[in-house]
Amino acid sequence: MQVYLVGGAVRDQLLGRPIKDKDFVVVGATVADMLDAGFQQVGADFPVFLHPISNEEYALARTERKQGLGYQGFSVHASPDVTLREDLQRRDLTINAMAIEVKSVTDDTPISGDVIDYYGGLDDIESKTLRHVSSAFSEDPLRVLRTARFYGRYYDLGFSIADETLQLMRELVASGELAHLSSERIWQESSCGMLQISPQVYWQQLFELGALTEYFAPLHHAWSHAQYGQIREIVQTALYFAGQMQLNLSQRWALLMASLNTDSFTFNSTEIHSVNTETATKAINEIGNSVKVPKVHTQFANLFVQQAQKLSSIDQLSAAEKIDLIQACGAHKAPDKLSQLLVTSHVLKLAIQHRQMMLALNSFHAIGMDNIAPDLKGPAIGAALRQRRIEHLQMQNSASKVSISSENAV
Repeated sequence: MQVYLVGGAVRDQLLGRPIKDKDFVVVGATVADMLDAGFQQVGADFPVFLHPISNEEYALARTERKQGLGYQGFSVHASPDVTLREDLQRRDLTINAMAIEVKSVTDDTPISGDVIDYYGGLDDIESKTLRHVSSAFSEDPLRVLRTARFYGRYYDLGFSIADETLQLMRELVASGELAHLSSERIWQESSCGMLQISPQVYWQQLFELGALTEYFAPLHHAWSHAQYGQIREIVQTALYFAGQMQLNLSQRWALLMASLNTDSFTFNSTEIHSVNTETATKAINEIGNSVKVPKVHTQFANLFVQQAQKLSSIDQLSAAEKIDLIQACGAHKAPDKLSQLLVTSHVLKLAIQHRQMMLALNSFHAIGMDNIAPDLKGPAIGAALRQRRIEHLQMQNSASKVSISSENAV
């Protein structure tokens, strides 16, 4: 038999990223061979085994054939005659379809360290491209979410999704196949996507593909009505900050769910209002039930939306309001929760402030010498530029208020 380190461990080694898990493929072996070597089989229909000491996963080389709907609609064929090339061909992305041969099932020391690359993974790492291995990509709708997750994981390195892969993702979404994914797998991929260093990328990509309509319909609706930038832009910026600041999953989920309360955002001040909390809570619960979000995250998101106004203005609260907030948040029993809520509120306010200053920066660059009287001289030039930039920013702020007010009326 021949044994190969495959998938993420090879990819992250080449990218200089920490290796979290090691997965191996065994070519030329049978189930009996693995059991005789002391391995424990996991799953009756899937030829994967756990190493008796390291507990790492070793899978027999296998091929798959699409026979039904969803990601479970496959028949798996594993036998000693399946080659490494055939096994790697069934994988999703080229950067996940590389291998390094190791000595044996009991010794994972690389034989030479050479990377076996049948499908151009090395070139795609060099060009920072996420590209599908083969047309079989279109057989598994879960790969839409997985690709978006990898995009968020490596976005900070400059990776992008190949145009032809994006097209296959669009076709998968349009086919309706995503409807046949289980809620558990949707949440598994989405929660992993949320915990990447650039979590906003996962959600933005799925939104652009139309992939949120099935399980995250309220979010898709909210972002569609904010398509000119306001709410979606602020939430995505908040998620970016959340990734940089390493906020936990509950905090990140609450920031995303803040999208569902369009009255939570005021674009010309740092104040956060919470007016439409009943509607937002209903939508948060709807999504939670749809994708089986653990209750701890749904409850935190609801609490954040319900208390958004008070959390954003702690220094303005009366003694009575502070006591009431302690009671509402259960901080007398779990003080850490209040701390997490305050940090989450701070991140959302920071995102709103960031947008305000980006508008100001746009106004600064939008006005130049062509926008002032040509006969001005000396200090008058600077004064005229300043005044025109102020007026330009005031117009942008006014437009933002009109836009969001119209969206709330829909």
